[in-house]
Amino acid sequence: MVWRVRRVVTGHDEQGRSTIISDGLAENVKEMESMPGVALTDLWETVSAPADNRGNADAVVRPVRLEPPKTGALFRIVEFPPDHVWRNSSNARTAFESIGAGHAPDHTSSDPMQHKTATIDFIVVLKGEIYAIVDTGEVLLKPGDVFIQRGTMHSWSVRGNEVCIIGVVLVGADPV
Repeated sequence: MVWRVRRVVTGHDEQGRSTIISDGLAENVKEMESMPGVALTDLWETVSAPADNRGNADAVVRPVRLEPPKTGALFRIVEFPPDHVWRNSSNARTAFESIGAGHAPDHTSSDPMQHKTATIDFIVVLKGEIYAIVDTGEVLLKPGDVFIQRGTMHSWSVRGNEVCIIGVVLVGADPV
């Protein structure tokens, strides 16, 4: 079952005063069909920097995709089940293509989930534990740990029996 996130968004009313424009469960959720148990919940996206805070349109009423716009940012929650639930039964190519990222996987790696994006990612572990895997090794991340992913080849692994939930802000970056 996907962890549902309450999303509260502020905006401005007709008189320019701050107001709550939405309060409810985030609706832009993608359960990865080819990666059972993996889910992405997009919470907000900007398309430029500086961001434009005018208007009250929901910025994530669009298909879920891996990367933000080149000059923007994306805030999301990612849920990873234990490896034994999905890793051996997933199709990496199909999974990445389903989120507009067919270019991201490293097809030469023995790890089919190894991938690289043109982003800098600010990641906080909210629940559970996860290994961040890079070309030269790996590190175990626990609740409260922060991981800064700077356009590197990487993958994720949950080796225990508990789901891991991470909060991620992806910011468009020049590719390395």
